[in-house]
Amino acid sequence: MKTASSASSRTVYLVANGDLRLSANQKCWPEQEKMERTLTAALKAEGWRVVRAHPYDKVKQHGFIDSQKMGLEVFRGVPADVPLIVAESVWQYSQHILPGLFTHRGPILTLANWSGTWPGLVGMLNLNGSLTKMGVKYSTLWSERFTDAFFKAGLRQWLAEGVVTHDQSHVRDLTLLKLPAADEQFGRRWARAFKARKAILGVFDEGCMGMHNAILPDELLNPTGVFKERLSQSALYAAMQTVTDAEAEAVLAWYLKKGLHFAWGTDEATELTKAQTLQQCKMYVAAVRIAAEFGCDAIGIQYQQGLKDLAPASDLVEGTLNNVDRPPVRCPQTGKVLFAGEAVPHFNEVDEGAGLDGLVTYQLWRELGFAPENTLHDVRWGDADRSGTVDDYVWVFLISGAAPPAHFIGGWKSASSERQPAMYFRLGGGTLKGVSKPGWIVWSRVFVMEGRLHCDLGVAEVVELPAKETERRWRETTPQWPIMHTVLKGISRDQMMARHKSNHIQVVYAPNEKQAHRACRIKAAAMAELGLDVHLCGDVALA
Repeated sequence: MKTASSASSRTVYLVANGDLRLSANQKCWPEQEKMERTLTAALKAEGWRVVRAHPYDKVKQHGFIDSQKMGLEVFRGVPADVPLIVAESVWQYSQHILPGLFTHRGPILTLANWSGTWPGLVGMLNLNGSLTKMGVKYSTLWSERFTDAFFKAGLRQWLAEGVVTHDQSHVRDLTLLKLPAADEQFGRRWARAFKARKAILGVFDEGCMGMHNAILPDELLNPTGVFKERLSQSALYAAMQTVTDAEAEAVLAWYLKKGLHFAWGTDEATELTKAQTLQQCKMYVAAVRIAAEFGCDAIGIQYQQGLKDLAPASDLVEGTLNNVDRPPVRCPQTGKVLFAGEAVPHFNEVDEGAGLDGLVTYQLWRELGFAPENTLHDVRWGDADRSGTVDDYVWVFLISGAAPPAHFIGGWKSASSERQPAMYFRLGGGTLKGVSKPGWIVWSRVFVMEGRLHCDLGVAEVVELPAKETERRWRETTPQWPIMHTVLKGISRDQMMARHKSNHIQVVYAPNEKQAHRACRIKAAAMAELGLDVHLCGDVALA
């Protein structure tokens, strides 16, 4: 794979893709700089030199590629056949560099720091999923200090061969497996009915935060029976203006009666205020009404770009929508309660892979008679449990607020709404924070690979950790967000990182371990009937 010229020169080019938001790039730059120094030393030790393809910008005070325009300019100066490293310690907008990577002929290595604080891991996972969707060949590595044996071995292989091979023996293609007949029949029968009914995803502007992998092409999505209603966030904002103050106050009163705690202050710039919460209540009412008006079975709000400059964060709205027990919203014309007794499934950051997955999961779990609330999380980070309570490796699944209170220990009464960090959310707005209850879940991810829809599924256990350990993990990540302590069954840390094609992962509870395995099998059969290539990952029992 490596060319003779690149091998003889022993030169690696390095790019650092970044956020679109200046504040994020500035905050993460010191960590990026530290990582690059360590990486350069590791490459030098192997006899290779590093050419950084773009300089530090003294005006912006960071050295990240921060736009697609800049990415195009940078790649014009990168020889097309050289070995190329994309090094990440920040959330990155993949579209900044996808054009350059799409035409690059030399070996590509995506690389991130193993950290919960600095979001390089989630950024890299998104880039990996986007490259996979585009059909661009790449290798990937991760490390906490870039001095461990795993990293060194992978780096040496890439320098010598242009590829890094990882153990993916935990992945089993469904076509090679035999499911119990009853599970297979249940899943396929349900899927045929689902496809015949057809469904609508309400998409409030596609392409959030550079997530190319989160856009499912219509020609792949539509054969599943699901279609997009393309909506505008400006329409959502306009609809918010029609919601009365009294209606917003009624939603807030519902929250307070349920016991939801609001961490209110008075400084609009740095604290959550009641005024911000009331605007979120208006957004919630407006979102439900638009979903009903257009017949949407699930909706996704982008928020991050555009709407963030007009309204407080959408996170409290998203978690509420995903919960069956939520404030009633009435049709302004008829007075009828909309979606009575149901959640309005929401796919955070308008991730359409999560949208299809979440909708299928919600309706299938209803058919199974299980609690249907589900959500995506970021695959944020993982670490050993320092309290000694759990021997297994414990992942931190964390998302900004889309998790439903039905997932939390104590439900609504144990949940809180805290201000989103001002660095990202100028107009504030609260999250929907809680600790996920112990139990068994089915996890999944829908993604595009080789021009087809795929679905990975597995079984995991959510564990309860002592409060001190939970607080440590929150401090290492984002303490305003809901958290899920997760043990993946039959999958190591490095196997998960090597395989997973997204920064997001979908999760839903099952009543117990046995039912989690059964539900995973049924969902696998359903996804296959919908036309997806299905893969069981880790320890999923086949009987």
